[in-house]
Amino acid sequence: MVQLPTDIDSAIIQAQRATQTALAAGNRRLQIELNIPELKIMPIAERFLPMFENLQLKLRVFFPDAGSAALARRDWGHKPYEIRGMEELKAMIHPDDQLFLFIEPSAVEVETVEKLCDQAGDRPVVLLNPRLEDIATIGIGYAGRQLRERFLSTFICSYYLRPLEKAAILRAYPDPWQVWVETDFNAYELMTEQVNKPMGDELDRILSGTPTPDQLGTPSSIPPWKAKKNGFLSELQTLFRALTH
Repeated sequence: MVQLPTDIDSAIIQAQRATQTALAAGNRRLQIELNIPELKIMPIAERFLPMFENLQLKLRVFFPDAGSAALARRDWGHKPYEIRGMEELKAMIHPDDQLFLFIEPSAVEVETVEKLCDQAGDRPVVLLNPRLEDIATIGIGYAGRQLRERFLSTFICSYYLRPLEKAAILRAYPDPWQVWVETDFNAYELMTEQVNKPMGDELDRILSGTPTPDQLGTPSSIPPWKAKKNGFLSELQTLFRALTH
């Protein structure tokens, strides 16, 4: 069973392993989400490049805009693959491309991302820290539901980490979603595991100790897995409180 990461380095390693496992299992549309306040995506994305390069597939990297792509080309040095903004004229899918990495696409680019993913067909596509769910959340009625069904629901989350106040959500493929809570003993304890991502009222019920239909176990039935409280999550939760209060 995956444990809470002790620092950002171990979180990246977990994400890499989970994504490799998901790709090896035949999954073709994946999301990696490090849902951490104030996270700078450029150095994080660079840390993932060796994993994709080692797959020995022809890679193509997309940023939301040409400026970010140009900055990456400058900072990362020469790469044997193209790094483009999604709206650039050269940002098209080529027949010999084999793997596509979209870095932090937002709801603004959702139609472009969908179009490029459709062109990619059954070739692997990975979204790193996507910000696409907002548009499905704010979409009114049928339009929002249609977008989620047509595009967002075609992806699975290979890795997810989100610190909360006195809790954390973790998922590393193929393990289920986990909710960890801070205890009174300077540690974190696994509260529950479930098939689907805990959100909204369901997450509130989990954190309050109320069982939900999706849970694979209740606090009394889950083995008492514990993780030491560490500076990494403590600092993230301090930042979380500063940003939300």
